[in-house]
Amino acid sequence: MKIAVAGLGLIGGSAAKALRRAGYIADGWDREEIAARAVRDGCIGAAVQDFSGYDVVFVALPPDAAMRFIDGTSFGRGAIVADFCGVKGAIEELVGSRVRAFRYVGCHPMAGKEVSGYENSCEDLFDGASMIVTRNERTDPDAVRSLEELYAKMGFAGIVHCSAREHDRRIAYTSQLAHIVSNAYVKSPSAQGFSGFTGGSFQDMTRIAGVDELLWSRLYMLNLSAVTDELSTLVAHLNEYLRALRAGDEAALRELLREGRECKVVLDREKKIL
Repeated sequence: MKIAVAGLGLIGGSAAKALRRAGYIADGWDREEIAARAVRDGCIGAAVQDFSGYDVVFVALPPDAAMRFIDGTSFGRGAIVADFCGVKGAIEELVGSRVRAFRYVGCHPMAGKEVSGYENSCEDLFDGASMIVTRNERTDPDAVRSLEELYAKMGFAGIVHCSAREHDRRIAYTSQLAHIVSNAYVKSPSAQGFSGFTGGSFQDMTRIAGVDELLWSRLYMLNLSAVTDELSTLVAHLNEYLRALRAGDEAALRELLREGRECKVVLDREKKIL
């Protein structure tokens, strides 16, 4: 099986390294200096010039770049093309806009770091993580099976199947909203001069605040409705706490905190089931 990885940043570089660990030497495509470094490291076999001879192509690029790449690249007939983007609806719509010779499967690895770039990629990034695979009526089941076999060898612990619409709706809450909250949290004037006053809760809240604004603003724009809905819901809940505090209403505040604690119990129970 000939495999290529387009984009050798944190996710693409880690995919190439995980494949190498599993016994597959993928080829790669990125800026000349990054591809050359990946070849020297033994991460990839060669820098890709032509994608028409590959059985599987993983696209680990930002959404707009991924869509341009998928739409403008000549892949082999029947090749499997899987993107790793954090939004799925826009890419699925693009791919479905005309007949394609390749077999597209939308994928999203549930793994990452608060840092990016090839230099931060590692072979065990996906160990124990889940891979989301989106499907519709045009998705080739054999392509999905082939990818799932590869993902298991790359360290993924499980596969979650859903539609592109469900993916985008759920990711708006579990990932995109969380990054907005962290990014907004550090804007408080109280965030300055905090040395000696922080613990685990502060680290948890601020770990993902340093987002790449170019990448994340596009992710939000490509999932605008779902992100807006989730942010509106959060703001409404925060206003409940604010009203209780301003009114000095301890009973109301206790009730809000109890509701949140009980929601967390349910979340923890669901994680154990998964």
